[in-house]
Amino acid sequence: MRACVVHGAKDLRVEAYDPGVPGPDEIAVSVSLGGICGSDLHYYHRGAVGDFQLREPMVLGHEVVGRVASLGPGADGPAVGTPVAIHPATPCDSCRECAEDHRNVCAHSRYLGSAARTPHVQGGFARRIVVPAAQVRALPAGLSPRRAVLAEPLSVALHAVRRAGDVAGKRVLVTGAGPIGLLVVAVLRHAGAAEIIVSDLLEQPLELATRVGATTTVRADRPDEQERAQDADIAIEASGAPAGLRTCVERVRRSGTLVLLGLLPPGEIGFLGNTVVTREITVRGSFRFDADFDEALSLLADGLDVEPVITHTFPLAEAASAFDLAGDRTLASKVLLDLDSE
Repeated sequence: MRACVVHGAKDLRVEAYDPGVPGPDEIAVSVSLGGICGSDLHYYHRGAVGDFQLREPMVLGHEVVGRVASLGPGADGPAVGTPVAIHPATPCDSCRECAEDHRNVCAHSRYLGSAARTPHVQGGFARRIVVPAAQVRALPAGLSPRRAVLAEPLSVALHAVRRAGDVAGKRVLVTGAGPIGLLVVAVLRHAGAAEIIVSDLLEQPLELATRVGATTTVRADRPDEQERAQDADIAIEASGAPAGLRTCVERVRRSGTLVLLGLLPPGEIGFLGNTVVTREITVRGSFRFDADFDEALSLLADGLDVEPVITHTFPLAEAASAFDLAGDRTLASKVLLDLDSE
């Protein structure tokens, strides 16, 4: 069996990988599809995500679906052959954050395809993986793997919109129309936002934003269009760019709410702190998700329109080409790896 393994910046290999057999309370899953995430691209291009540096080879991927291959001793989970999605996080369930229902920010959590810990947590872009049974979710009836593979990024979007508070009837600005930003738009539309303004530097992502529910799009590099984004009740920063953060602070209304979702470059960045103070803007961070994963699967099964987000699919053998394309936002949004082709 083979897997997509990153060894360092620009060093991505499809090579032999042995996940072992499932131990007590573990399940082996034959992975069929995986979605390439922005963090996967950071590991590929820079050898790091934020402050998390690669220190050893690591299987990438945390957006994966497949079928149950086998159950370890005592594992309580779906039967062999059941189509499943994998919740990528394993919080410790014993710290203060876990006890207070903030499991998504557990400092001891293990996350598929993450270099936050050493040894690194191996990811899901492998023909077979072994995970704790608690991470495995049977797909709702009628939900295809192609749609289900969006459950993880959709969960990120759900959590961010939840952090924003009640969005029904509100005017919302989203900066960044990458896959996460697009899914935020779809969630906002589902939650009843009256206006959804999306800002980006490129036309292709903005076209996709309109298809998933944006009411207005704005080119971030065109000053004459900026008034369209003015006086938003809520701003959600999904680009991970300092310029996007500045736009949110400048465009959200007085006493509005700003949600920081995109991971910014490591280190300190410039921040319009006085504007936040004098306009009394509420600022909230949003990191990953927890139970939102089950809600995401339900929304996908109920037909939430997210199909435009998926633009390309590659076989595992062409992983390097898939990663190169996924990094080209003029052509691609969510790029999938087909591991069934292995």
